[in-house]
Amino acid sequence: MTSPDARPVRIAVQLQPQHADYSGIRDAVLRAEDLGVDVVFNWDHFYPLTGDLDGKHFECWTMLGAWAEQTERVEIGALVTGNGYRNPDLLGDMARTVDHISGGRLILGIGAGWNEKDYDNFGYDFGTAGSRIAALAEALPRIRRRAAIGNPAPTRDIPLLIGGGGEKKMLRLVAEHADIWHSFGDAGTLRRKSAILDDHGADVGRDTARLVERSIGVDGPPAETGEEILAAGATLLTIGVNGPDYDLTTAAQWVAWRDERR
Repeated sequence: MTSPDARPVRIAVQLQPQHADYSGIRDAVLRAEDLGVDVVFNWDHFYPLTGDLDGKHFECWTMLGAWAEQTERVEIGALVTGNGYRNPDLLGDMARTVDHISGGRLILGIGAGWNEKDYDNFGYDFGTAGSRIAALAEALPRIRRRAAIGNPAPTRDIPLLIGGGGEKKMLRLVAEHADIWHSFGDAGTLRRKSAILDDHGADVGRDTARLVERSIGVDGPPAETGEEILAAGATLLTIGVNGPDYDLTTAAQWVAWRDERR
């Protein structure tokens, strides 16, 4: 992976798969790719997170398979997969399959999981924050191994994105395994936790400043926060977009800002 200074700024949208018919989501994916974004994410939940919490919603990985066929250029992935919802070996093989369907455009985003309603209503053990992080630590090598040994092998070394900000455990997993780290919070939080991540990287023998791309969610016009976020080290910037309308106006502003900087 290139050095932070050499990495291109990338703009992503997270099309939140809630409060919409699938036809609206399909249309939004096409519009996002035509707009020029670099990555289109969804999320891995079973119920909406805002608005009517029992409203319309669709499953993550089934959707990613459809997006892999529908799109031609953008990378796709979940921001992020809930580790506790699938057997790790199954998830690794799912990732390998979507990698092939997409022609090598999958980003495998994953986190420890947090939404108790998902767990309870689908029969998964919610456990504790500690047990979920421990399960993620156990799962990550299995996911990587299963994807790698599949026949045919993945088209590329599938980028692994880990989302989370726990300073002692989650950032240690990021240092050990991730190609991309998705941070939650503002530029100051990103800067502080990025330094902690690099300390973990030194402990485990990985140059995380060079090897781990920083990712963060953004909102509002880029003139307000864009340069500050870049200065804090992030190069993958994601705009969350909700259904049913999937208004890409803000995303268009960030794409134009990206292009002006280039």
